[in-house]
Amino acid sequence: MVEFRIDPWSHVMIRDYEKLFSEFGIRPFSDVIDELKNIVEPHKLMRRGVIFGHRDFNIIINALKNKEKVAIVTGLMPSGKMHFGHKMLIDQIIYYQGLGAEIFLIIADVEAYSVRKISRKEAIDIALNDYVANYIALGLSKDNLHLYFQSNYHPKYYRFIQLISRKLTLAELRATYGEDLEVGKIISVLTQIADILHPQLKDFGGLKNVLVPVGPDQDPHIRLTRDVAQRFENELGLKPPASTYHRFMTGLDGGKMSSSRPESYIALDEDPKTATQKLMKAFTGGRATAEEQRRLGGEPEKCVVYEFYAYHLIPDDRELIRIYEECKQGRILCGECKLRAAELLSKF
Repeated sequence: MVEFRIDPWSHVMIRDYEKLFSEFGIRPFSDVIDELKNIVEPHKLMRRGVIFGHRDFNIIINALKNKEKVAIVTGLMPSGKMHFGHKMLIDQIIYYQGLGAEIFLIIADVEAYSVRKISRKEAIDIALNDYVANYIALGLSKDNLHLYFQSNYHPKYYRFIQLISRKLTLAELRATYGEDLEVGKIISVLTQIADILHPQLKDFGGLKNVLVPVGPDQDPHIRLTRDVAQRFENELGLKPPASTYHRFMTGLDGGKMSSSRPESYIALDEDPKTATQKLMKAFTGGRATAEEQRRLGGEPEKCVVYEFYAYHLIPDDRELIRIYEECKQGRILCGECKLRAAELLSKF
């Protein structure tokens, strides 16, 4: 039997989300959404199944209900243009900030240097002029925000990285990430564990509930971090972080959306003309001919343009359902649908 392994540094697109439940113990988000509705309105990505899985999100719900401290930890890898695939995460961070959560926003320049081979100067420039600027433009507030570079932070953070190294073995790291494990990746793993767990340390505000929203490719980091937290329970009183998992946006060409492939994405600062041209060429769930589309209907579940509607462009769930049904019933053709999406995108 071929082992099903997730690699957080690969560009392979995950398509079988159901396998994540059976292989790795991720729980369906549908199990907790009704409980969340009793406290707050779920984010549209939750309602629409884009956020599909979780670990211990029920603990976060209880914390929100009881007005306990919640920290959201997220990182940005300054390795290329920020695009609509990244925006899904930004939207979630802003949602939780609106619920009163502390935000720990990490600029992962250490990982960019050690894994992506990007100079620190270039990483800083990309992070501040593109990534952070887009976070602010989309509505991130400075209130309850902790923004830092992995390479330039609090001394206790670096001491914590050293402590973490005592809780892991090389065999365990290889079992999690594979045999081909470079030293730079090991440093990156130790640093990311510190990123996720340090908000619970006394010097950073003390014990609190931590949530990490990620794509499923980052689950190896989450699993290992949860194990390390349990090993620090007696020593530091740390609690395992909770996590949520969102689906990847499909690239415009039908593959994985990636900053390293400009043809696969629309950047958040893309000029409207270029954005429209890219969208008009996007992969769709349309049939081979207009006649066939009208007779059989389209397949919006395979359509990149529909993903733009569902993830970003249509705030109203009823309107989204109407678009879905129009497509399924063959009452709209792909060209017309793309023009509608392009018009909404131009107003973004």
